[in-house]
Amino acid sequence: MKNHEIVKLLESSNSRKFKEEVLLSQMKLQNKIFFEGLSLACNKLLTFGVKKIPESNSNGNGLSWEIFKTLAQKLLNRDLTGHAARDEIINHMEKATENEWNYFYRRILIKDMRCGLSEKTINNVAKANKYYDFLIPVFACQLSQDCELHKKKLIGKKILQIKLDGVRAISILYPNGNVDIFSRNGKQLINFNSIENELKKIFESNSIKSAIVLDGEIVSKNFQELMKQIHRKNSLQDHDAKLYIFDFLSFENFSKGKERIPQDKRIQNLKKWYEENLKGNSKIKILDDIHVDLDSTEGNKEFEKFNNDAVVNGYEGIMIKDPDSFYECKRSTNWLKSKPFIEVSLKVKNYEEGSGRNKGKLGAIIAEGNDNGKFFRLNIGSGFTDKQRSEFWLNRQSLIGQIIEIRADSISKSQDGDYWSLRFPRFKCFRG
Repeated sequence: MKNHEIVKLLESSNSRKFKEEVLLSQMKLQNKIFFEGLSLACNKLLTFGVKKIPESNSNGNGLSWEIFKTLAQKLLNRDLTGHAARDEIINHMEKATENEWNYFYRRILIKDMRCGLSEKTINNVAKANKYYDFLIPVFACQLSQDCELHKKKLIGKKILQIKLDGVRAISILYPNGNVDIFSRNGKQLINFNSIENELKKIFESNSIKSAIVLDGEIVSKNFQELMKQIHRKNSLQDHDAKLYIFDFLSFENFSKGKERIPQDKRIQNLKKWYEENLKGNSKIKILDDIHVDLDSTEGNKEFEKFNNDAVVNGYEGIMIKDPDSFYECKRSTNWLKSKPFIEVSLKVKNYEEGSGRNKGKLGAIIAEGNDNGKFFRLNIGSGFTDKQRSEFWLNRQSLIGQIIEIRADSISKSQDGDYWSLRFPRFKCFRG
């Protein structure tokens, strides 16, 4: 069976068990070319630097794997870019048969086999049946645990940083001058050209001997627009996006899943590297940090003040990091997140009926007013019990003018910037 026929076979069923059986059969046959192709497609750290790959509508004489792999390697290394890459891809497409291009080679280049496969499925089959040669590297970065679930860890010396409300960005700088930016799940972020171009400027005056990883967060003035930017087909609206870096490690160790340099030392290395390469950059900054000792009274006071200031200033919360810990590409208590809630009291202006299961019940309350010097206007649609939704809807006219207490994660600016809003607002109670 040819490789494009295997892809078609995998497409033919949504059954996970069926797909696993197909994969296992090819592992038993030692179909190395097929799994090389899957690795190129599913390994998120491998990028080809091309956005559009044409589909074929004609038959060539056929394209060998070795010739295609040479093309793929040139794209990976950025030996081919721009129009040269486009022309070479079309040249290879014209040599391939229609099916082998559309169902195998093209899908490798677009990094989507479109047959319900992920690196996790492939690796599960490989591990269960001891075909370790077919394992595919899994993209992962360090993730935090909720400090409310690990209060016993809130002891000793810690590094505190604000928790930004943006998009996690893993930026990889390669010695050849290429820059890739990924989300925490390995999705390549291709719509933040202004940040990518700032990082590329480093290569104009400095060289990098080995690839490095900058872990950080992309933020902008408007969170909703930032989320839209991820899915846009162009980067025309990323002008106000900024990258805040909070960690620094080698690409080699990131790929292996662990950097054994302690957190405190990594931050020192980051600050030194930033001073040498990006000092004063308006688009890329380092996230500030403070050190506290939670075994001391003074340290706990500093912690509480830092926590409260983060909420007042509209941040999502704070990060609490162990200064002696390694960077591990998994969820770990070495990083703890604290997302303290805030409460505001506003006047009910209107209400909305619910939909679906809440049809004929309260859907949301519309409230506005001043709290702590800020004017808020927002909808509160969560936090109500089913009983409250029914009772409040029956007495909805009496809600107008009442003071509602609202709990939320943080303060945010409204989309049009005329007033303030809340992130994840939920009903607490009516005053009185």
